[in-house]
Amino acid sequence: MEEPEEPLWYPATRMQQGLWVLDRDELQRPTQLVPSVVEFTGDVDHGQLVEAARVTIARHPSLRARFRFNPKRRRVEYATHQEPGRAVLRDAEAEGLREAEVDALVRKLCSTPFDLAVDAPARAVVFRLDARRTLLVLVSHHIVVDGLSRTMLLEEIFAVYRAGLAGTRPELSDPPHPASVVADRSPEEVAAQVAEVVERLRGAPLDVALPFERGAGDDLEAARLGATVTTRLDAERTAKALSVASEEGCTTFMLGVALLAGTLSRGSGQRDFLIAFAWPGRDHPDAGDVIGMFITTVVLRVSLEPDTSWRELLRNARIASMEAFMDADVPLDALAAELNPDRTRLWPPLTPVLLNLDDAPHTPALAPGVTGRLRPLDPLYVKYDLAAFVRVADAAEGRQLELSLDYPTDATDHSAVSAFLTDLRHSAADLATSPEEPVLEQPVETINLDDPEERLSLVRSIWCEVLGIDAGDAADAIDDDVSFFEAGGDSLLLVVLVERLSQASGRTLRTMDLFRSATVSGQADLLAKPAEAV
Repeated sequence: MEEPEEPLWYPATRMQQGLWVLDRDELQRPTQLVPSVVEFTGDVDHGQLVEAARVTIARHPSLRARFRFNPKRRRVEYATHQEPGRAVLRDAEAEGLREAEVDALVRKLCSTPFDLAVDAPARAVVFRLDARRTLLVLVSHHIVVDGLSRTMLLEEIFAVYRAGLAGTRPELSDPPHPASVVADRSPEEVAAQVAEVVERLRGAPLDVALPFERGAGDDLEAARLGATVTTRLDAERTAKALSVASEEGCTTFMLGVALLAGTLSRGSGQRDFLIAFAWPGRDHPDAGDVIGMFITTVVLRVSLEPDTSWRELLRNARIASMEAFMDADVPLDALAAELNPDRTRLWPPLTPVLLNLDDAPHTPALAPGVTGRLRPLDPLYVKYDLAAFVRVADAAEGRQLELSLDYPTDATDHSAVSAFLTDLRHSAADLATSPEEPVLEQPVETINLDDPEERLSLVRSIWCEVLGIDAGDAADAIDDDVSFFEAGGDSLLLVVLVERLSQASGRTLRTMDLFRSATVSGQADLLAKPAEAV
């Protein structure tokens, strides 16, 4: 009888080694999970969706991985010969589960750790909520899946689902093994590159003057619970901002770098910043189809002078980004050891600020007649004191620049985060309309939305602008309890009012919100709510 073939154990990548060694105690924390919750509305074949998730999870070697530490070779290793994770169906309606109970189950699924020595590092559950609503919950471990892999997995599940409905085989390439696309570099090559990057970053402050301070609680897990605030720039200013950025050869990400550095500088005396961002890490030509943890954290340095204009800051952001892109494969832990030798094991090691381009599909396409949306994660876990995300979203009014901030919920003043988001939005408007003006000489108009009188004054002034009333006559012409329509407004002017109020306040308002709260006082109360906190 033949002996079974000894399974192959592959050396973990540098990023995986880092997660295992530097964050060994963190492996079991929810912060190391990569969850996705997609809600579908429409007629979904639940059995087919479960099968699509099962097929997708089973196809990829990394999702069958088990990990071990090899003491003889003193390295972390993984094997991909074992069983993949499961995909199952739960019928909430048949089980008599209420909405709150389903939400609790989803939270548990998204926060239950994997035992990487014995568990497959991915699982999926399809919840049938009722005849028209379905949830897909896909959870994997960060040691085998990065943000790009998450998007690839979801898109593959949807492709397999559509093929199954059509009775055809999905057109899928055979996924390469992660070990086949890992490029090894000599220690001498790495050391030379580290020295070059250290020289470029040396002297920059390792801290950033933020609009809030971290709490001093001892509960590390609680300190990583976070929330999100989001706002959008109107279509007209978005077009202008993107045009200015394009003239300087800047991508949307580089535009975000300029906006973040400019806004942080406006609110403090700091002029030199280190900003972290995520790099896909897929330089190997065959890595595009591989599910794995290739993403790396890269740090760029951007600065400005007292007379730097927005256009010049865009150029600085472009140069800083290109320099960082060229050295994106430099190990962050090696940079941190050189630049911040006294750092603790707590993340992050060089800067508390992250900026990423948000290019994940927010409205996933499952099948014709079925609409999808990515649900905000609940709970949300954060590693950075401030994580900014920039994207260009399609809206009925046109393309809009969307700005989001993730922040820790132990911040001492949550309203300060919303105020900073408003400042970020004002910076985007200034860049769009006055790109030649110095960043630091343009005063940021701050509105204290916690002050009821300031809220009322803001709404009155914008009503006057939209309705064509002289601002000096506002007190006599507009009663705070009179409907916008009674004051001369109509449905078209209401759309304009939504845009102007959103612009001025930094709040993302909807037409329906203002229709339901049609008076000055009612709309002023709307502005008291946090900007899309989730």
